[in-house]
Amino acid sequence: MTRNEARARDAADPLRPYRDRFALPEGVIYLDGNSLGPLPRAAAPALSDLVERQWGDRLIRSWNEGWIDAPQRIGGKIAALIGAHADEVIVADSTSVNLFKLLVAALRHDPARHTIVSETGNFPTDLHIAEGAVDCVPGAQLNAVARDELDGAIDQDTAVTLLTHVHYKTGERYDMAQWTARAHESGALALWDLSHSVGAVAVDLNGAGADLAVGCGYKYLNGGPGAPAFLFVARALQDRLASPLSGWMGHAAPFAFADAYAPAPGMTRWLAGTPPMLAMAGLEAGVDLWLGVDRDHVAAKSAALFDLFAAIGARLGLECVSPADPAQRGSHISFRHPHAYALCQALIARGVIGDFRDPDILRFGLTPLYLGYEDVWRAGEILGEILATAAYADPAFSKRHAVT
Repeated sequence: MTRNEARARDAADPLRPYRDRFALPEGVIYLDGNSLGPLPRAAAPALSDLVERQWGDRLIRSWNEGWIDAPQRIGGKIAALIGAHADEVIVADSTSVNLFKLLVAALRHDPARHTIVSETGNFPTDLHIAEGAVDCVPGAQLNAVARDELDGAIDQDTAVTLLTHVHYKTGERYDMAQWTARAHESGALALWDLSHSVGAVAVDLNGAGADLAVGCGYKYLNGGPGAPAFLFVARALQDRLASPLSGWMGHAAPFAFADAYAPAPGMTRWLAGTPPMLAMAGLEAGVDLWLGVDRDHVAAKSAALFDLFAAIGARLGLECVSPADPAQRGSHISFRHPHAYALCQALIARGVIGDFRDPDILRFGLTPLYLGYEDVWRAGEILGEILATAAYADPAFSKRHAVT
């Protein structure tokens, strides 16, 4: 694809108008939306209104004017993006905390089952939280195995399978319906981490028969750094599972101030502490941006951006580790290179922001709402210049930062 061809595709792109709904810095090609989505233009006014009017003027009255229902309201909006009913999703805490809640609940669901089955190489927090969850339930254990050993690991002792729908490094995507059915075949629950899926690829939790899910708000949902996460519990399980974090906001009658805990019905029982309203306002602005977006256009453009970047990588001699079939991947592309970290830093110095995943992965998020074909074309041109001149060999680019 030539630069003029890329510009022509941008001009004909039905998603192009969404680009103006983001505050993108001049001169930056942002390919890191899979780690932190850019700022929606609606976010700053929403936060300003919350600070100045809702907090500053209305004060505590704002809890009865929209704050107290925010977890359910925003959860209902996210539900539309993941194939769930509005009353099956709630916004609360972080992905890690939500994982803990659901894993412990799943382990306690059937006392005859004791094992969480997951994948080695899963996103670290998933495995770390699973280790902590099994320590809280007597006799429980974590069995993390290689992807090609998963089928044999799911058995009659499995309480829950914990799988990440789209792999954070390679972008490999599980067939959710197939693996949910495999868990159910052995009598286990299926829990999905949607952190690299929601807002990136089609998700149909109810269509797949999924039991439980979690996801974050700060990646493709553009909810801001540290945005609250969400969790999903299928309707059939909502009154059969109990959160191990029996906090005040999850009580059936929090303002009755009873000493004893009684869980609220439905998804509200998964709340623990007071909702962080400043963060919730930022997340809602990001989620609202997705309402009405044509998901078919998103999928088609994601596939086309990937094909363009994959062709660039092949021409530059880079090894692509992401699946070629769009049905088997998420919306990012990863290349392997022995100097991937230095390459990433050299690109950032030239205004192309991707990220690095240890030990040798150069990763680029392909976010169709604001990323253009010319952006990818130009990023490829800069990447080629850096490789051709070995500019990444500058020692300054090998200095490791705390966040990679």
